Amino acid sequence: MDLADGVYALDLTIERPDGDVVIRPTAVETPKGLLLVDTGIPGQEGQIADALAAHGLDIADVHGVVLTHHDGDHAGSLSAVVDAGDDPVVYAHEAAAPFVDGREFPIKSDPDDGRYPAVPVDVELQDGVTFRTDAGPMRAVFTPGHAPGHLAFHLPDVGLLLAGDALRVEDGELVGFAEHFTPDEAEATRSVARLAELNVETVHCFHGGSVAATADDIAAVYDSLAAQYLD
Repeated sequence: MDLADGVYALDLTIERPDGDVVIRPTAVETPKGLLLVDTGIPGQEGQIADALAAHGLDIADVHGVVLTHHDGDHAGSLSAVVDAGDDPVVYAHEAAAPFVDGREFPIKSDPDDGRYPAVPVDVELQDGVTFRTDAGPMRAVFTPGHAPGHLAFHLPDVGLLLAGDALRVEDGELVGFAEHFTPDEAEATRSVARLAELNVETVHCFHGGSVAATADDIAAVYDSLAAQYLD
């Protein structure tokens, strides 16, 4: 699915006994090469390659990988994508980097099940860092709460928000984060307030896909969350 010129949603399927789940990382074309936002669970590099090929793109041309956060469904195939790509630069927020590179164990993973392969982070990001893309600037928005160092990405020229897991789409409606997978619900709620300050027309969520939504719609989600999680 094209989210904007040069910005593509990649649908990846996770097979589970209780039903398949679709997750949606993003590919963004830049003047220096292809940037992949998130990578899915371990073993999904083949699905990523197929999804890229459907847009006329090649996983071998991935020049950079940026993580919204370190959870296994976002960073699980990072090592394989790095091996398949064009010696890609790995980006993550400075608070997420220790979990990605192996200094810390992923906070939502079961130690008995091990972890996804650790990968060095080449560039540690902070709030406001901006990537140059074919769709205009893509600015990192620090949105902690769901995970340490969670980032969303705003492309103001095309009115697009890549929300990561800070927001979700359920039954075609924009909703808040998944409570059971969010360690700090109050902080995650305050992060939604930051997103409500942005000028957007489309919100793309890793869980649930894309929906037409404005700052007012995000503010309504914030109001609902604030009533639950903020004093």
